Amino acid sequence: MGKVVTREHTLRYQLVGLIPHLRRFARSLTKDSDKADDLVQEACERALKKLHRSGEELHLKNLLYCIIYNRWIDNLRRRKTRSAKLIVLSEQNQERASDHHAGSRLDLVLDLQTALDKLDNEHRAAIMLIGVEGYSYSEAAVVLEVPPGTVASRVARARAKLGKLLYKRRHESFRTKGMKKLRKENESEI
Repeated sequence: MGKVVTREHTLRYQLVGLIPHLRRFARSLTKDSDKADDLVQEACERALKKLHRSGEELHLKNLLYCIIYNRWIDNLRRRKTRSAKLIVLSEQNQERASDHHAGSRLDLVLDLQTALDKLDNEHRAAIMLIGVEGYSYSEAAVVLEVPPGTVASRVARARAKLGKLLYKRRHESFRTKGMKKLRKENESEI
């Protein structure tokens, strides 16, 4: 006789599949893996309780993202702080990268993470849902509880600011590397 699959088993299976996406979204908001994991756990608990109580079919993925976003906003308001940790690599660690391409890719990821960290909360959440999680504007609007036009506006502003920040960072990096190269050339001539 075959195993009976209950609604609860189905929900738990879906939930497990969503956890990596939820963690990535929560980490982009909190910039702290422990706080992000706490948010994801709380969202999962709340969603399961809500789904069991309501008895109706709800879109689990949207519900979880919505809970994470709302709980994060609530935590920000409660603490009244929007400071965050930045990812910083020492120059020594960058030089130890064994593969130039891997080091370049890591630099790009760190540049992007640093630029994302500089966006305000609403713009960062919108760009993460659209650009990373693959949400449509209307789906992101449901999660962020704003009109789709507001999401589109936030994403456009976030992209523009990211472009400026990344250009500025690359320009500074190029200038710094050029100066180091000049110093080495001058030292070798002496």
